[in-house]
Amino acid sequence: MTDSVPADQAPGAAPAGPTDPAAWLTLPDVAERLDLPISKVHQMIRDRELIAVRRDGVRRIPVDLVANKTALKHLPGVLNLLADAGYDDEAALRWLYEPDDTLSGGTAAATLGGDHAREVKRRAQALGF
Repeated sequence: MTDSVPADQAPGAAPAGPTDPAAWLTLPDVAERLDLPISKVHQMIRDRELIAVRRDGVRRIPVDLVANKTALKHLPGVLNLLADAGYDDEAALRWLYEPDDTLSGGTAAATLGGDHAREVKRRAQALGF
């Protein structure tokens, strides 16, 4: 989890992830949505099954990375690949939400929920080389 602004992010620059505050969930909201204890949500973040960053002093997770009663199927693999490539949580979130017209969803995060999630995994894997 990232508590501060990364050194490569200029002051005043928009933080990574969704821009709409309603597009974020607090950890208790995620626990409720997944029907899990909050301790399990913390464990999922530690295990890179979910990604959480601080926004306005509160740890939050983008709502579109939590599909119904589970995290997106391919998200843990992508988060691990990005971590292996040296991405911290803010950088990984920035990569997931970077607009990309070559992906069917327009961003890697949106594409992870669809039929082309494996393409996102391939691209994340290529970052390590």
